[in-house]
Amino acid sequence: MRKVVRGKLHGIRVTGADLEYHGSITLDPDHCEAAGILPMEFVDIWNKNSGARISTYVIYGLRGSRCCILNGAAARTCQRGDEVIICNSAYVTEKEIEEIKPVVLTFNPDNSINERLGYSVSRDEQNRLTFDILKFD
Repeated sequence: MRKVVRGKLHGIRVTGADLEYHGSITLDPDHCEAAGILPMEFVDIWNKNSGARISTYVIYGLRGSRCCILNGAAARTCQRGDEVIICNSAYVTEKEIEEIKPVVLTFNPDNSINERLGYSVSRDEQNRLTFDILKFD
């Protein structure tokens, strides 16, 4: 089995940090649903501003709020306004790599969705793996 990208929120801005909360990252359910991220699912978070890399689990915040709030110890890794990448993953066999179609959302500065992209792996005429980034309307 290999660990691969399942969905990604790319360039979403941190809207808050709550050191006193008991952990996790709070995200807008609309964003999570669009990228296939479930509540209580573990995600990796990469801070584009500081380079910090952490792992925590997702809790849903207020629908439509566009929130991205780091809680507990994770609050020390980000500042309000930092751009982060949030990625969930799945374990697949090499044969299954062509079946998984990750969704990638990119964001505007106000955390509205800018683009909806997809990753696609397929095989060429010589049976070699290829990778494409697809843009959805």
